[in-house]
Amino acid sequence: MEATTKAYNFSRTTLRLAVGAMFFMTGLCFASWASRIATIQQNLHLSDAGLGGVLFALPVGLMCSLPFSGWVITRIGSRNLLIGALTVYSLALVTLGAAQNTVQLIVCLLVFGFASNAVNISVNTQAVAAEELYKRPILASFHGLWSLAGFTGAAIGTFMIGKQVIPFKHFSLIMAVIIVAVIFTSRYLKNDKPASAGPVFVMPDNSLIKLGIVAFCSLICEGAMFDWSVIYFKKVVLAQSALMGAGYTAFMLTMATGRFVADKFAHRFGLKRTLQISGLLTATGLLTAVALPYLYTALFGFLLVGFGVSSVVPLVYSAAGKSKTMSPGVALAAVSTIGFLGFLIGPPLIGFIAGIATLRASFTLIAVMGLCVTFFATKARI
Repeated sequence: MEATTKAYNFSRTTLRLAVGAMFFMTGLCFASWASRIATIQQNLHLSDAGLGGVLFALPVGLMCSLPFSGWVITRIGSRNLLIGALTVYSLALVTLGAAQNTVQLIVCLLVFGFASNAVNISVNTQAVAAEELYKRPILASFHGLWSLAGFTGAAIGTFMIGKQVIPFKHFSLIMAVIIVAVIFTSRYLKNDKPASAGPVFVMPDNSLIKLGIVAFCSLICEGAMFDWSVIYFKKVVLAQSALMGAGYTAFMLTMATGRFVADKFAHRFGLKRTLQISGLLTATGLLTAVALPYLYTALFGFLLVGFGVSSVVPLVYSAAGKSKTMSPGVALAAVSTIGFLGFLIGPPLIGFIAGIATLRASFTLIAVMGLCVTFFATKARI
């Protein structure tokens, strides 16, 4: 009996470590690209408007991948999809550094976005499998590793820029690290290839739709913070140049921290209560920054927003992975499809409202989305 328990603990521990490593590699890959966008813009002589148009290829590739990921994961399993998709993801990263013109960059971004979503669906399916072994919430901690990798990738990017290392060499090094990690850890991932694949294109049930709406509302807030927090501090808070990124940094720090503590909170108080509190924190933080647009009060507000959005997507994925009507991979693909639309809509929505009113007015509307997280989490059966 004791030997069986030790083997079980070893199995679930190694699976958790392997999945955690894959989350870290995924975050490192994306952060490496993000850290060199300005360099690539300069190398290709792109204007800000031109860069904005080029970057739109990334979410287009991601959206195109959504139906593919849901279909292929039922055919080959999340382990095989993760191995292949993460390898392609790292290769696509290198091509971004090698692009010589705008057309090449757009094509490479399409592939990068396509692989990104395939990795996202498959690695979260593996995370759900690990969570089942622990019989308590652990999925948010995996997303915390993704955030930690974001800081690591940004630091490496800063070092590479300082040493004037071209993006191609920088990205080639990251690719090598990722491929070594995939080779080493793939043997410890769960081999979940189904014996017989059921129907893929199934309409999500009411419970999954509500979970998708929760993710949609939270990702509107998250996307807005990623793209507009620096601008808010510049134009509304009127922060000094050196402090314009302070709000974004505060948001990222609490988002990463929140993901490492969310699992324990959810285990003690339940997923529904955690999601309800998350929505309230998001709304409170945004309204604080709107009502009191001063440096320290806005910083405090952005700290609250980081805590608020940190656990929503991981906990929604955790609940979706336990669906009784769809396989975990397909359920995650369905919820991701609904949720990611919020990530796309949020930034341009803020710009549109700011154009006809003010930036503070647009942030007020985004705060309402935080309240919607609480409302729909209350309605969801979790």
